[in-house]
Amino acid sequence: MVTMDDVASRAGVSTSTVSHVLNGTRKVSPASVQAVQQAIQALGYIPNTLARSLARSSTSTIGVAISALSNHYFSETVHAIESECAKHGYMMLFVDTHDDPEQELRVVTALHHRRVDGVILAPSNDSQALEYLRTNQIPAVLVDRMMSAQFDQVGVENTQATQALITHLIGHGHRRIGFIAGRTGFSTTDERVAGYKAALQAAGLAFDPQLLVNGGSNTEPARQATVQLLGLDAPPTAIMAGNNLMTLGAMHALRDAQLEVPGQMALVGFDDFDWADFFVPRLTLIAQPVNDLGACAVHLLLQRMATPEATPHSVRLAPSLQLRNSCGCI
Repeated sequence: MVTMDDVASRAGVSTSTVSHVLNGTRKVSPASVQAVQQAIQALGYIPNTLARSLARSSTSTIGVAISALSNHYFSETVHAIESECAKHGYMMLFVDTHDDPEQELRVVTALHHRRVDGVILAPSNDSQALEYLRTNQIPAVLVDRMMSAQFDQVGVENTQATQALITHLIGHGHRRIGFIAGRTGFSTTDERVAGYKAALQAAGLAFDPQLLVNGGSNTEPARQATVQLLGLDAPPTAIMAGNNLMTLGAMHALRDAQLEVPGQMALVGFDDFDWADFFVPRLTLIAQPVNDLGACAVHLLLQRMATPEATPHSVRLAPSLQLRNSCGCI
C-alpha cells in the first residue's frame, strides 16, 4: 500500500508538507503543491479520508433535506446548492423528505449519524426535525420556508411579489380573481395568500372566500380546485396559482373546460420554469432566484459552522416578474 511517506519521498518534500497539501492546513509553495500532486498521481496514492475526517472532526459533507423529486423548483434549488458546495470543497449528501414530518425527522437523524458538517433543510409544516437540530446543536440553515428565527434561514419575498402580480391582473380590469393556495401550514403559502388579500384590499375589492381554494401544492389537487372555481355561480375571470405544479394543474382544467387563455380566463402563477415561455399562451409567472437561493444557503451554513455562537440571520431575496401573455399582456 502506498503511504504518505512514499509520496513525500517521490515529491522530495517532508511528510508534513504532504499532509498540509492534502488537508489545506498550511500554505505551501506552488512548486511543492505541484510536486505532491504529481507524486500522488504517479503512485496512485489514495488518502485515508475517514482518518482525516476524524482527526479534524469534519467530513467535508453537507446534508440537504428537501422534498425535491416531484417539484422542479426544489430540484433546481438542490442543483444550485450542490454547485456552491463544490466550489467550497464540500460534498453534498441529499435525501428527499417528501414533505412528511416523520420522514423529515428520520432524514435529519440519518444525516447526523453520517457525521455531516451541517444541514440545509426545507422544513415541512409541523417539523419535528427543527427540535432535533436545536437539541443536538447541529449547524443548520432553513431554505425557502422561513419557519424559525432561531435558525439561519433564506427565502424569497412572497407577500409583496404576490401582491404585485394580483395588482397587475386588477390593472387588466379583473375584479374577481381566484387564488389557488398551496399546502396549509407552510410559511410560503401563508405569505402568498396574504399578498393576494393585500392586493384586493388596496384596490378596494372585497375578499370572497369562495375565490380562495386549496391546491395542495400539487398538480391534481390544483386541477380539482380550478374546476371548483369554474363551477361558482360567479366564477373568476383570472386565476393565480401558488406554485409551478399548481399552475400546470390549473392549465389542465382550463383546457378541459375549453376556456381560452387569456381571452376567457387570465392565468398567472408563482415559480417560473424552463418551458413556461414555450406554452401557448406564454405564461406570466413570478421567477424565484434559485441560484442565489442555493448559494446563500451554503454561505450561511459555512458561516454558522465557522462561528456557532453568532446571531442567526434571516435573508429575503427578491423574485422577478416575468410578464408574458397569459395575463393579457401582448
